[in-house]
Amino acid sequence: MSNVSSSGPPMAASPLTRAVLEIDEYASGLGWDQPARLFALVDTAQLRAQEPSLAAQLGLDDDAEAAPLTPIEQDEIPPGKPLDEFLATIAWPDAVAGCALTVERLMLPPSAETSVPEGLDEEALARWVAEHPDRKEVRMTVAVLRDGTRESALRLREKDTSTEVLTGADLVPGLAEALAATFEA
Repeated sequence: MSNVSSSGPPMAASPLTRAVLEIDEYASGLGWDQPARLFALVDTAQLRAQEPSLAAQLGLDDDAEAAPLTPIEQDEIPPGKPLDEFLATIAWPDAVAGCALTVERLMLPPSAETSVPEGLDEEALARWVAEHPDRKEVRMTVAVLRDGTRESALRLREKDTSTEVLTGADLVPGLAEALAATFEA
């Protein structure tokens, strides 16, 4: 991934919002039914100064229009390992300004909460949600910076266009907390 194209997020967006939308657009280009993806967010100017060959490889060597934060995709998340357990194993080097995760999930409207059968284990609950007629498939991209700044983007599969992406700092608070914890030493 490199900087945001001219069709990307508005230049007035915060650096973190721009990074989240860039990652969302990248994930969108890969299609649906993808595994979770983890990204380090690095300061673009610092990357150019400290790692010029990597910056050149990413197309950032002389690009004055480059976004302030550059997302760099990390190794694949181990399949079958719960996301919270995986995130608990991460420690970032000082050069990493933040991190982001994109993950697909099924969501139900709040009205469905009253109809959840009691006594379901995790597997049965997941199956129940997957079969619910009001379920929505959503891709969530959540990012945090070391200073605690957060941003999220949500994209519904049924409204899979860049103009239908919802952004906000507190859309997925639990995931934002888990990502923030990767910076605690």
